Amino acid sequence: MFAVVKTGGKQYKVSKDDKITVEKLDGDEGKAVTLDNVLFFFDGQKATIGEPEVKGASVKATIVKQTRGEKITVFKKKRRQNYRRKKGHKQDLTILQITDIKAA
Repeated sequence: MFAVVKTGGKQYKVSKDDKITVEKLDGDEGKAVTLDNVLFFFDGQKATIGEPEVKGASVKATIVKQTRGEKITVFKKKRRQNYRRKKGHKQDLTILQITDIKAA
């Protein structure tokens, strides 16, 4: 059994007991969250495709850790203009442990 959920503008294929890293979700470590935006659900025999979401389906998860991603460097330059700008960025991330997948 697996589902495809959408969170933070991205789609993730999840099964029970999976750990996934998603864009930051509000909550402390150990808190339970529910992802209601289920786009696809497969229970082993029957596939259900959402239009755009599967009605009544949800994925329950627990927040394992609030963390930050790797640092990326943003560098801008215009040739022959003595224009250079350098910035760094770290994305806030949440690590989730999938605990349950509920069908409609």
